[in-house]
Amino acid sequence: MSSSASPLPESRQELIDLVSQQATQIEQLEAKLHWFEEQFHLARHKQFGPSSERSVKEQRNLFNEAEAIAEAGPVEEEIRKTITYERRKPGRRPIPKDLPIERIEYRLPEEEQICKDCGGPLHEMSEECRHEVKLIPAQVKIVQHARMVYGCRNCEKNSIEVPIKTAQAPRPVIEKGLASPSAVAYVMTMKFVDGVPLYRQEQHYARLGIDLSRGVLSNWMLKGSEWLALIYDRAKQKLLEQGILHADETTLQVLKEPGRAAESQSYMWLYRTGGQGPPIVLYEYQQTRSGEHPRNFLKGFKGYLHVDGYAGYHEIGRASCRERVYHPV
Repeated sequence: MSSSASPLPESRQELIDLVSQQATQIEQLEAKLHWFEEQFHLARHKQFGPSSERSVKEQRNLFNEAEAIAEAGPVEEEIRKTITYERRKPGRRPIPKDLPIERIEYRLPEEEQICKDCGGPLHEMSEECRHEVKLIPAQVKIVQHARMVYGCRNCEKNSIEVPIKTAQAPRPVIEKGLASPSAVAYVMTMKFVDGVPLYRQEQHYARLGIDLSRGVLSNWMLKGSEWLALIYDRAKQKLLEQGILHADETTLQVLKEPGRAAESQSYMWLYRTGGQGPPIVLYEYQQTRSGEHPRNFLKGFKGYLHVDGYAGYHEIGRASCRERVYHPV
């Protein structure tokens, strides 16, 4: 027996008190362990689980969480030490420095710039400022690109053939179309960033005074995707050069897809850089959840891949490239 061990109580009552004290400590530790397990399951569900509000197994004790923690007693102080709070100072956030500022100055008329006591002239001693946000609605205008055509007057008079030269101009986004780079970018931003469907955009442009059908807008987006494919390929090249990547997939329903029913389930795969530097986030649409899709997409990648527990990512680890490392979270 170790010399540092506590001696056994001499009386029966002391032994009962010691057992009761240890039982209380065990209950507190079990409550603490249970609380951390609940937090772990909730965090895992929030990160990897479905986004719907259905009840899941990990949330069966969600509503009695307060009672479970309250029974822990002294454990509360230990848990509080591990929590940090972000305190926000009251007041309005500062105006972003990169926004342009339009200054409007208000002055007294010259006939009022006279002191009412002595009649002397008044001078500007200070100013009072307030700020307000001014939103400029979208405007539609037609840009007319006129290419000047040049000819030689001397040859027109004295020669049979007249040389003709035409000034160069930027190529249009769509041949014989009305689309400009800014118009295509605006339509795609409203569609994919702001979530405004094309039929509502059609109404929006009609209020601005121009008739752009959803069919025309669809053609603009398809043509815009061809231009963005160049940027996508370059971004993918830079992404595969990174040492740490993240990958995930989510379900997607595509309507009116050739050869597939509207109820068919498809998948959108996401790949993101995880190291330093500007983030790169790329999406890839696939009809299935097969592990061959990330394996083909990440061909040539030689770093660490952080994913969830989906078994489809195991095929990446079995690839022929020895330097590729599969690292599940």
